[in-house]
Amino acid sequence: MFTGIVEELGEITAVEDLGDASRFTVRGPVVTEGAKHGDSIAVNGVCLTVVEFGDGAFTADVMAETLKRSSLGALSPGSRVNLERPMALGGRLGGHIVQGHVDGTGTVLDRAPAEHWEIVTIALPAELARYVVEKGSITVDGISLTVVDAAPDRFTVSLIPTTLALTTLGIKQPGDPVNLEVDVIAKYVEKMMPGAAPAGTPEPGGVV
Repeated sequence: MFTGIVEELGEITAVEDLGDASRFTVRGPVVTEGAKHGDSIAVNGVCLTVVEFGDGAFTADVMAETLKRSSLGALSPGSRVNLERPMALGGRLGGHIVQGHVDGTGTVLDRAPAEHWEIVTIALPAELARYVVEKGSITVDGISLTVVDAAPDRFTVSLIPTTLALTTLGIKQPGDPVNLEVDVIAKYVEKMMPGAAPAGTPEPGGVV
């Protein structure tokens, strides 16, 4: 489990095409400290498994399904990425419960700078709109954020200078894709409500 508090702004240093998958090499000295084979690291909100590591970098294999369902397929050498290790048992939950399972992708629509913050508007896939509420939590590229306004096709978030300086949302421009993970608690509540879709009914899925 992650918290959506980005530990490090890393960089993609290599992408190897494996046919039905890709192997990413990611530079991240902070998140690789003490890393072991098989550890999990969230890359732009997608939970990936460490295959190899050393010299402040790690490699991870990314399946075709993950490339299709997330924005990782748009990454190339030089791309900056948000990195986070799983929360240690007994650690502080600084953001909210984040699984690292992307529910879909959105697109940055607009940036509106203010004196001490910036409002960013992001397009919202229709199938995720029911899980996004004003003042609720959402994960954008692995960052735990509070929704300012929510509409059927978009939502806005307010970014403080620290978020702008230390995450990819400081450099994302209109038209850029972002990974979205809605609050998993909302999905469980929906499932338990009277009249919820019966078991086996297709619902928005996540990327593992």
